[in-house]
Amino acid sequence: MDRQTGGEADWPGRGALYDLAGCLRFYSRLPVPQLPGEPDPHRSPDFTTLPRMLPLAGLILALPAALVLAAGWRIGLGPFLAATLAIAVLVVATGALHEDGLADVADGFGGGTTRERRLEIMHDSRIGAYGGAALVLALALRIGALATLLDRTGYAAATGLILAAALSRVAALAPMVLLPPARPGGLSASVGRPDRASLATALVLGAVLAVLAVPLGLPFGGVALMILCAGLAALALVRLARARIGGQTGDVIGACQQVSEIAALVALVAAVAA
Repeated sequence: MDRQTGGEADWPGRGALYDLAGCLRFYSRLPVPQLPGEPDPHRSPDFTTLPRMLPLAGLILALPAALVLAAGWRIGLGPFLAATLAIAVLVVATGALHEDGLADVADGFGGGTTRERRLEIMHDSRIGAYGGAALVLALALRIGALATLLDRTGYAAATGLILAAALSRVAALAPMVLLPPARPGGLSASVGRPDRASLATALVLGAVLAVLAVPLGLPFGGVALMILCAGLAALALVRLARARIGGQTGDVIGACQQVSEIAALVALVAAVAA
């Protein structure tokens, strides 16, 4: 039976559902209404618990793109055009949030010669040559990998896209967990860090989605390689961020998601026979 506690409805799974809604609001442009009993939906996100629902948020964010991918393949658009439309839908759904982080990191890490200068460049909203090149290459790699998957696996490529979206968002927690904030007053410092329970939940949910992907057409070895490569890509970026700016920022977290997603998709391509 529902109870009113502190103005909030007391019902099972309330906190997890609120965190899922918070993930979707923060990481996307999807319209997410205020849930029954939910506190102010426009409040600053609390990353102590919110990241536990990132795998499910990644699934939801990638689902429209996966449907477009499957529909494009079904009506005969061909792998390249279907993959391009799917990635376009994914970029629109997320508001290019992670792509923006990747561009800023590429500009800062590539164009700055000191820690302070790199952070200054990353804070600048303008995009430079390194950022532009990074965006083009990232989109090309994602579209190319997805098109190849379509050509080799058909509709199972949609499952691969969803799984890559979920795994990469879990992998993007690595900078938050392993690095201190590079700017003490920055956004990444103000939202907090995932606690152990939240991180464990995210890892378990990611593993469950990976297991479910196998009966949906993905090879077990390919799924295992996706997990491995997404994790290694995240750790590589963590090491680079530590060397370049001595910590993490929101841009670093966004860039981590992008490189992990690319690594996961390319790994799956490598695991699927031509």
